[in-house]
Amino acid sequence: QVQLVESGGGLVQPGGSLELSCVASGIMFTNNAVAWHRQAPGKQREFVAQIGSDHTTTYADSVKGRFTISKDTARHTSYLQMNELKPGDTGVYYCQVFKFWGQGTQVTVSS
Repeated sequence: QVQLVESGGGLVQPGGSLELSCVASGIMFTNNAVAWHRQAPGKQREFVAQIGSDHTTTYADSVKGRFTISKDTARHTSYLQMNELKPGDTGVYYCQVFKFWGQGTQVTVSS
């Protein structure tokens, strides 16, 4: 049974930082790309970042230069380091591997 569990969300002031984690069980990161997506209230889910099986990274334009995606295949964990957070980054952040999704973790950027 595949399970993805995100954590690390919370309330942060604009300009602050958070690091999200996604721990996988039942699926390997070694041969799979890992992606992060987010969904703001009243909006559709959108792509944030992806790291490929070869560690190649891709980012949405809105987060380039501020977010960094990484993965530790030995720990079955992906990370999303988020810096210079803005209110527009508020939303539920989801981890995705192949067809599997986590339950999400809430990020709120507000003063």
